[in-house]
Amino acid sequence: MALDLTKVASQVGEMLHRLKDRNDQRKEHLLQALNALHRSNAEFERLKKKIDASKTTWLVAALVEEPGTTYPQPPLPAEFTVVASDGSHIDVDRHHGARCYLINTGGVTLHYGAKPNAELDSQPRLYDADEDMVVVPPDGKGRDQMVEGGLLSIKRGVEECRCLTSLAVAQPAGSSVIALLDGSLILWGLEAFPDFVTDIFLFKGFLAHLDTMRKLNTDRTLAVASYISLPRSADVVNAMRLSLCPHETVDSDRMCQDCGTKECETVAGVLDRELFSRVLKPGERSALFISQSSVVKKHYGENRVNFFYLRLDDEVARVEIPQWVAQDERLLNLTHTLIIDQCKRGHGYPVALSEAHEQAVITGVDREDFWQLVEALQSEEHLPALTSAKSYSKSTRWV
Repeated sequence: MALDLTKVASQVGEMLHRLKDRNDQRKEHLLQALNALHRSNAEFERLKKKIDASKTTWLVAALVEEPGTTYPQPPLPAEFTVVASDGSHIDVDRHHGARCYLINTGGVTLHYGAKPNAELDSQPRLYDADEDMVVVPPDGKGRDQMVEGGLLSIKRGVEECRCLTSLAVAQPAGSSVIALLDGSLILWGLEAFPDFVTDIFLFKGFLAHLDTMRKLNTDRTLAVASYISLPRSADVVNAMRLSLCPHETVDSDRMCQDCGTKECETVAGVLDRELFSRVLKPGERSALFISQSSVVKKHYGENRVNFFYLRLDDEVARVEIPQWVAQDERLLNLTHTLIIDQCKRGHGYPVALSEAHEQAVITGVDREDFWQLVEALQSEEHLPALTSAKSYSKSTRWV
């Protein structure tokens, strides 16, 4: 039976009333956050030390420079290249007899200048070998980790970075290149897995690829960045929360529960993109900040994730870069201006990432066709093609 929308309509109406009330409150909180941001420039050194000394259960951006600083778009180089990768996957499905998964990685190279050119490709890869399905602890201690769900998403992220690295390596010496990923440079979720998983996917995978791209700067100009559209992060607003707290050093677990003033709550619920939409003009970027994600602080080293916000015509995006890009003014300016240019060419979103997504995307029909192909070939080889009763029931009309 389909969803009965008539039974939902009244609930939607009630939700909209609550949203209106919350929006009125958010406007006031946004104003308080703006005031705190403007004050933070004058209190930069004190706030920087306070953030470094404090412990919070909420993610707070570390400061690199005065938080309210803005930068205009630098000039475009005459010749440049944009490479980008994106991925999609078909997860392990226990309702099908064949235990396997598929990762489809799309790669794009766009050359701009006197000889413009575009190269687009996709690489689907099927995984079914025992070593692909399970990550085994090298010392034999601890539980095997099945590559599915969240861990498969992490592996896909590593494959996207591997693809991007191969595209960057292929560019000629002397070229100016930006290498783009969609989403975060932070492999969120790794904290849930044992150290040997981090070693395989982060140290020997994702960070190794970033290091390879860093070393390419010996004979070319190569920046690496990830682009997050409509970000929901509040790292910078949380720094403003700390600035409002009357305590000089904050321990949120110990202090916040018994705090009588709750001054920091005057900016609660505001997102960074809302804050910077009121600060930045189109084409401008914000100051640099540093992610204090535990996985970044513990493992990323030279690739520690810095980020800034970028104002486009219709939204504020978050751009994440490794520390070695953030500390090189040439690479930082190249990242800023080329992403703005890509968004202008792509109707508000980097055109190279749009094309990489088109190469990588796996539709619902694709997934059905994939499993039908697997089962058909199993039948040809006279192999048992077991399908669960639940899967069979969903694909069969009873009435």
